[in-house]
Amino acid sequence: MNEVLRSRKKLGRGLSALLADDPVDEIKDNDFSPGSTAVAPIAHLEANPDQPRKTFDQKDLDTLAASIKEKGLLQPILVRHNPRNPDGYEIIAGERRWRASQMAALHEVPIIVKDFSDAETLEVAIIENVQRADLNPVEEAEGYVRLIDNHDYTQEQVAQVIGKSRSHIANMIRLLKLPVKTLTYLRTGELSMGHARALIGKPDADRLAGEIVKKGLSVRDAENMTSKNDTGGSSRKDKNRPDKRTKDVNTAALEADLGAAFGAKVKIIEEGKGGRLEITYNTLEELDGICERLGV
Repeated sequence: MNEVLRSRKKLGRGLSALLADDPVDEIKDNDFSPGSTAVAPIAHLEANPDQPRKTFDQKDLDTLAASIKEKGLLQPILVRHNPRNPDGYEIIAGERRWRASQMAALHEVPIIVKDFSDAETLEVAIIENVQRADLNPVEEAEGYVRLIDNHDYTQEQVAQVIGKSRSHIANMIRLLKLPVKTLTYLRTGELSMGHARALIGKPDADRLAGEIVKKGLSVRDAENMTSKNDTGGSSRKDKNRPDKRTKDVNTAALEADLGAAFGAKVKIIEEGKGGRLEITYNTLEELDGICERLGV
């Protein structure tokens, strides 16, 4: 177990250690041992069926293919020995470069061979795409769920290896509770993360999502619309209740992120153009932890 956690921490540092600037050598005595860097026939490479990224923009591929045709593929593709084909290699990171290289009619591509498990392969694929902002929110959330469901990760462990807060992981996974049509809008970019957060838990999320897309509503307008929908569309105030402004989803998400960072309950209170930040602790040990995080 300790060895697994050490491996996860190593991967969590990012791709710099994995994609080091090693020289690319020609194949020598078919040396494709783990850690080696060489040139392989492009036909020997296969996409990872568990690759979290499913959408590739054709214009981006065309641009990259044109660049590769002119200058060659400058960055090696990270691969492992293919568990389904002993004579081939499965792509860990670089499927977009592999696709563009095929379009550029390359016969060989530089590769780096790593001896990774299924879980490590999925980790690196998610890390690479998240760092480069290549995943849409649904793909990112689905990748986290596969690590949790298929490889027994906790949300805390996912956060550690990906380099995100635990609350970010939890908020992303919550998106998958949205209905299929709304998730489709999120995949295509017609809805943003802010829009989607406002729709979570709404029984008529699909209808609201369609209205947001059709009218081109901003996140704040979408929040106002969903808030009115919760009260039957009435804006009339109850005189017996204090007038409380509904906290927008981005502020609530920031409170969750800060709470995870401090290990305590955090509240953001808006007052005019400014406001204040409240951090609540229940024990002196919690206060010590907060002070330690603040460097006090």
